[in-house]
Amino acid sequence: MAEYISVSKISNYVEKEVTIKGWVYNRTDKGKLVFLLIRDGSGFVQCVAFKGDLEPEVFDRLVRLPQESSVIITGVVREDKRAPGIPGGFEVGVKQIEIVQEAGLDYPMSLKDHGPDFALDNRHLWIRMQSQWAILRIRATVMAATREWLDNNGFAEMSTPILTPAAAEGTTTLFETEYFDEGKAYLAQTGQLYNEANIFAFGKVYCFGPTFRAEKSKTRRHLTEFWMLEPEIAFCDLDGLMEVEEQMLTHIIQRVLRDRMPELKSLGRDISKLEKIVGPFPRISYDDAAKMIVELREKETDPEKKALLAFEWGMDFGAPHETAITNQFETPVFVYGYPSAVKAFYMEPWPDRPEVCKSVDLLAPEGYGEICGGSERMSDPEKLLARIRKEKLPEDAFKWYLELRKYGSVPHSGFGMGTERVTSWICGIEHIREAIAFPRTIKRVYP
Repeated sequence: MAEYISVSKISNYVEKEVTIKGWVYNRTDKGKLVFLLIRDGSGFVQCVAFKGDLEPEVFDRLVRLPQESSVIITGVVREDKRAPGIPGGFEVGVKQIEIVQEAGLDYPMSLKDHGPDFALDNRHLWIRMQSQWAILRIRATVMAATREWLDNNGFAEMSTPILTPAAAEGTTTLFETEYFDEGKAYLAQTGQLYNEANIFAFGKVYCFGPTFRAEKSKTRRHLTEFWMLEPEIAFCDLDGLMEVEEQMLTHIIQRVLRDRMPELKSLGRDISKLEKIVGPFPRISYDDAAKMIVELREKETDPEKKALLAFEWGMDFGAPHETAITNQFETPVFVYGYPSAVKAFYMEPWPDRPEVCKSVDLLAPEGYGEICGGSERMSDPEKLLARIRKEKLPEDAFKWYLELRKYGSVPHSGFGMGTERVTSWICGIEHIREAIAFPRTIKRVYP
């Protein structure tokens, strides 16, 4: 019997008879030959059916076989550099074919350009397209590489609550729900506060899961539900935090380049730009970044672009500002020391500069902007309580969080990394909604 294989391993089976189970992605008829591009979930391979090798009725069915029909094909693997597919360069000469199901002729996601609304309405089918499949394969590798680096560097994964009693990142972006007789609860904006509790038991921890922001943003960088990685580290200052970020991100890039090169090439990604992503990354202060923005704006001759770069100290950076900064570098760049007013309440103030906090954003090149945001956390209970009161946050809800600073408090730091933002940047795609299987935005909760 022929060995059943996955397409991703096809290079190991040249001149051998194999069986492939998958779906018809595309079909081309050329008289006595039918070329079937078959996808099996691990890759795409060309299968060539010759009329003389099959029963007449079987060949006749192949000539009319609709896209997305499911099949089981047995044949001999041949090396052919011209053969399309992922990884490509191989084809299967069909000896037997079983048609498991002949798909309906009204399949909506034909191999042509579709508008974004139509594609998103049919997201359950759009993910079968080669580009979307490649993006989501890369996303899976990003997540696996992230866990790999953390697990190999002494971090323990912790599961933090999805339902929380209070805000962590700002009260205006909360999804609210009634929670039995306990009053209101909220979908988690972050697992960070709970991981600050976990570090006092485990030292170095991370959570990795969905987070929710009821932010009415329509930019290409925002989702209302996204997957965030959040490491937290005891006895760690801001410099140590940046070292963790650059080491982990470098590992992620190297793993994707090693394992997902065919997918990257199928997306038309400029591989040379990713190959330059090796730490250490540049580190600049918010003050210096602000000066850079002002200077770049003065040099800008396009009135529209000049207007977008309007800036004064104390503002948070918008997408045009981040793009202008990162255009000066080939790798991601750390910007540290943001104004406290634009950052979360729990960030440690800068010594002798209470208007500035020990925060840091990691900005990706090529206009992709912030991919990681973190800080050294407040470790003094009195300072933290004062900030909670200043922000008018409910003290009772943060009683347990304040207690962490009473019993063995230490300097500690952490960051959040948006999986979809990193995936979008690595893939070189325009919109973050393609970097998750079923995106949720302010206008979309279907399918």
